[in-house]
Amino acid sequence: MTVTVDHPPLETSTITTDSAGPLPRRWWGLLAILAATLLNLLDATIVNVAAPAIRGELGGSAATVQWLSAGYTLAMAIGLLTGGRLGDMYGRKRVLMIGLAGFLIASLLCGAAGSIELLLAGRVVQGSFAAVMVPQCFGLIRDLFGREFGKAYAAFGPLIGVATIAGPIVAGLLIDADLLGSGWRAIFLMNLPLGVVALALGAWILPAAAPLPGLTLDLRGAIVAGAGLGMLLYPLVEGRAAGWPSWMIAMAIASIPVLGLFALDQVRRSRAGQAALIETSVFAKRSYTSGIGFITVFFGGVGGFSLAVGLFLQMGLGFSALRASLTMAPWAIGAFLGSGVSAGLAPKLGRKVLHLGLGGMLLGLIALFCQFSSAATPTALALAPALLAYGLGMGMIFVPLFGIIVGELDDHEIGSASGLLESFQQGAAALGVAILGTVFFSGFALGDGPAVAVTAIRAVTGVAIALTVASFAVVYGLPKQAAAQPH
Repeated sequence: MTVTVDHPPLETSTITTDSAGPLPRRWWGLLAILAATLLNLLDATIVNVAAPAIRGELGGSAATVQWLSAGYTLAMAIGLLTGGRLGDMYGRKRVLMIGLAGFLIASLLCGAAGSIELLLAGRVVQGSFAAVMVPQCFGLIRDLFGREFGKAYAAFGPLIGVATIAGPIVAGLLIDADLLGSGWRAIFLMNLPLGVVALALGAWILPAAAPLPGLTLDLRGAIVAGAGLGMLLYPLVEGRAAGWPSWMIAMAIASIPVLGLFALDQVRRSRAGQAALIETSVFAKRSYTSGIGFITVFFGGVGGFSLAVGLFLQMGLGFSALRASLTMAPWAIGAFLGSGVSAGLAPKLGRKVLHLGLGGMLLGLIALFCQFSSAATPTALALAPALLAYGLGMGMIFVPLFGIIVGELDDHEIGSASGLLESFQQGAAALGVAILGTVFFSGFALGDGPAVAVTAIRAVTGVAIALTVASFAVVYGLPKQAAAQPH
């Protein structure tokens, strides 16, 4: 259950309608935006439960399972650097429609894929179009609702919780139902009816605001950033199976200067008054650099741990997709409840909510580690309380996180800063899948049996505990309160 968190208070597009009133039929327009957002949230969570079934039919190595998730999140991380700017350049409605249509075509390609290579390519295309689609949503909400945008934003907290619950469970149900012999393919094909509704409503209702003049796109920066991230991630996913050849190690090391070159180029372009992907002034704020550190550690741990748990239940304990999804349901229910709790506590407690959430996650992880250290193979019922505690803590972090990170930024920095945070979030999730997935498969191979699988997941849980403790420490570098939002 890899979780993607969209953060309503922040958008990458420049808003030009703050003083405008709400538009007619705005709630129907919001439905189109929610549908587009839900597509991304579901596809970020749904594939982990289906991965063993996909591998069983199409084949592939253990690294293939990791790429099914990492390919989507890596492509989205790279694309988010430019997605918001495209909306400013060509109009948010137009870019959202293009991104949504491309996402649906990619979903159809994934559902019809006859080989693992085609499926992986489809996942990368999906992630790329999601990166075009998602940044437009919150700017369009402001265009629709004007000063009343807070009413619309209130729908997104529950949406995150519902998607967290729905993704793994829906995947298990669809695979188990095997509708018309579709099996795992149904998890991608189900995007089509929801997406068609979103396209129709969006074309009918969403406002077509004029693009902002004089904007350009730093395409070279996007290519260099993508190359650096790819050079880092590919060896981490493929290295173990390939025996860590020297060229892979060299590629991973070389990614550091490539990403450094990207950073230096962004600084140079900003000083020269040229178009840049990143507002480099944000890195002068300790709160923001601490936020980048928190995003990287936190979402890396969550993304990798969720993949490993799904693999452990199915490949290790032999659970069916449906049984695995129902076993993980307490985690998802906890995330939903935690989001609601933090929405009420965050205005009073500020960043203390993050510490409370991390504390709950840590308790859940320690309980899981103890269960994985016992002689007996854990049952679904035995895992439920610990997974619920972990999910409850995780959900408490979603709602206030991004507002707290940008609490000390200036207004003109927030657009670029929020887009970069989303990109780091996706990149961290991909990195976590690569690292913790490698830890799991280093201790477990298909056919090893439950005892070996328990040993492997115990190692992953130990790493997740360390990352959660590190996240707890990094929180102290964040502002005490979230950014104030306009009314």
